[in-house]
This record gives sequence, structure tokens and C-alpha cells, in this order.
Amino acid sequence: MKVIIVIIYSFLSFSGLAVAAGGYSLNKANIDATDAESLQRGAKIFADRCLSCHAATFMRYNRLADIGLSQGQIKQYFIADNSVKVGDTMKSAIDASTAKQMFGVIPPDLSVVSRSRGADWLYTYFISFYKDDATATGWNNSIFPNVAMPNVFPQEQGVLRAVYASEDKTSFNLEVETPGTLSPREFDDSMLDLTNFLVFMGEPAAEKRKQIGSLVIIFLIIFAFMAWAVKREFWKDVH
Repeated sequence: MKVIIVIIYSFLSFSGLAVAAGGYSLNKANIDATDAESLQRGAKIFADRCLSCHAATFMRYNRLADIGLSQGQIKQYFIADNSVKVGDTMKSAIDASTAKQMFGVIPPDLSVVSRSRGADWLYTYFISFYKDDATATGWNNSIFPNVAMPNVFPQEQGVLRAVYASEDKTSFNLEVETPGTLSPREFDDSMLDLTNFLVFMGEPAAEKRKQIGSLVIIFLIIFAFMAWAVKREFWKDVH
């Protein structure tokens, strides 16, 4: 028992150090996995912006039916290439070699990025791009310094600049230099929609799994009570 406690304590301690060493705090992604409209909006953003460079090779277009879209809607709003079928996986619009030549690295597959990064990290990442003339793309990110990916939402979000709080430039705040077409609240909501869809894509059957799990637990509780009642009836004369 003592060994287990020590292992758990050590894990929590190292987790805290990792967060502290990162030098940033994450914004809470208040998303609702059962909000079909949010998931549909997020899917549209993902298809319009993310699939230009990234792929989701473990996600098929027909799984969008799980968020309330018909096959006709999937074909109309998400599939521009007539050679792509509804049952195909989501592939990037550019090939890997072209992407590496453009960005220096091959953009990662986003199928399960929400499971490796977490919803809070993704949401904070999306809203943390700022203008940085010292980088190759002209953009930087406060929680992913020198990221190869440029800001793909400058028109909607506007242009943010880093305002350093000290001369050694160890900390800074982001301030709006040029307003975007969306208000800060509207842009944040759209990034929450995108985050919500990425979480769904990481495990499309998550909500169904939770529902089945709840039913199984209820069944086991009822079964355990019935088994106890039968055992009590069989053994009452023995005791």
C-alpha cells in the first residue's frame, strides 16, 4: 500500500513540475460533447482550414453522421473532390513532400491529437497565435514557441502582438494590434467548436460508450442484489 501511495505522489509531483516548467497556464475548454450544432460548426471549420495541410487518417467522413449530418450534407459541405467517397478517410489537400517543403516538417495527423494533447491545450493553442517577425512564418504561439504552423485565423481573430512585461522578455501579454472580423467572444466560441469536434474525432463512440457503461453498471448492481438474494435463500437453512 505504501508503495502505491509513493508512486501516485511521485506521478503528481512530476506532473506539477512539467506544467510549471512550461511557463504557461491553460484556458479551460468548456465544451459539450452532446452539442450537435457545436460539433457541426467545428467539423466545418476543420474541413475548411485544417484539412488543407493536416490529415485525419483514422476518421472517415461517414462518421459525421454521428453528429447529425446526412450523407447529402457530408457530400455537399465536406467533400469537394468527386473522387472522394463518403466512406473514405479524411486526407490532407497537399501531399507530405509538399508540406515538408513549405513548413519544414510534415504536419501531424490530427485524428487523435485531442487524446494526446487534451481539450484545454488545444483550445489555448488556437487562441494564442501572435505576430512575430523573427520567425519564418511571421507567427508564433505563446504555448508552442517557434511552432512551424502559421496562424490560419488571422482574418477572424485579428493580429495580436506580444507586449513584454520585463526587459529580459521572460513573460509577455498578448494585445490586439489589428481587430478581426469576429469579436473576441465570437472567435473564442468558434475555437471551442473546433476543439469540441477534435475531441469527438479522437473517439467518435465516446458518448455511446459512456451510455453503455452506465447501463452495464446498473445491470451489475441489480444482478449483484439478485445473486445476494438467491444466495441468502439457498443458505438460510444452513446458517
